[in-house]
Amino acid sequence: MKLNEALELIRQPDSKAMDESRKRWDSIAKPLRSLGRMEEAVIKIAGIAGDSQVVLDKKAHVVMCGDNGVVEEGVSQSGSEVTAIVAENFLQVKSCVSIMCRMQGVDLFPVDVGMCSETRIIPRKIAYGTKNMAKEPAMTRQQAVDAIEVGIDMVRELKEKGYNLIGTGEMGIGNTTTSSAVTSALLGVDVESVTGKGAGLSSSALNKKIQVIKNAIELHRPDPLDPVDVLAKVGGFDIAGLMGVFIGGAAFRVPVVIDGFISSVSALLASRLDSRITGYMLASHVSQEPASVMLLEELGLNPLLVCDMRLGEGTGAVASFPILDIALEIYNKMSTFEQIELDAYEELE
Repeated sequence: MKLNEALELIRQPDSKAMDESRKRWDSIAKPLRSLGRMEEAVIKIAGIAGDSQVVLDKKAHVVMCGDNGVVEEGVSQSGSEVTAIVAENFLQVKSCVSIMCRMQGVDLFPVDVGMCSETRIIPRKIAYGTKNMAKEPAMTRQQAVDAIEVGIDMVRELKEKGYNLIGTGEMGIGNTTTSSAVTSALLGVDVESVTGKGAGLSSSALNKKIQVIKNAIELHRPDPLDPVDVLAKVGGFDIAGLMGVFIGGAAFRVPVVIDGFISSVSALLASRLDSRITGYMLASHVSQEPASVMLLEELGLNPLLVCDMRLGEGTGAVASFPILDIALEIYNKMSTFEQIELDAYEELE
């Protein structure tokens, strides 16, 4: 599906279903709103699905994989060859998130949206990695749109197969560099405030990473009012693919769970195309990367978990799935005040 076609499908979440869900929570025999964000998440999912009878019985986790040309500048501890190794590990249940998915019965969909090498994961390659943004734009505008559409189509396919919850993850050496560049450009904040050590840089390497990002932004001058321009000039194919997943979630009315820093960057890019897309997102956790809190605040979303995670792959997103399952179990099975013949709690001023 084309990007403009997906954007035309987006509507506000169903307020009636959300009201019905909220009333169901308030009728359950417990103190009002005492499950906090767990209740809020179920209410939001009801609005997304358009039905207060919330079901999350078929979960998918999409991991967008792509390589970044800026790795040539020494901004990462590892080389691009690691992207392919980890991508193959997804299929062999040897990566962190694949083990988590297997444990929970979540179906894992790793997608090659722009890796430098060939692997056995889902082939949707736009190019063999991005260009080095330190020297030229990371990709053309058309490549950016094509990568976004890969994500949109993944959601369409998953919705057709009956999936009703989608997690987001990524794999791409150098993608904290691209994510910091996109964050700085979109929010208009100093590069230093949104750039961390990624997978474990030394202090001197961090300083180099910051300077590379500054130089790339100065060279390309991405337009903060045009998210596709920002993506094309200083982003990555993995970010673009996840941006499409968030757009697809809103277009096809499927809740999509944000992971950490890179996933949050993709979510913000999507929301800058249409603010209603945020109504279809759930925040899983707060990453240790410096910009994570800033991005969630910009999106207006509250995370379910704070675990000081920064692994990537969508591990935080998948870690939040049991919390949603617990919330739904209570929502569907706990007695109401009426059933146990007690006066309901009232909201007092």
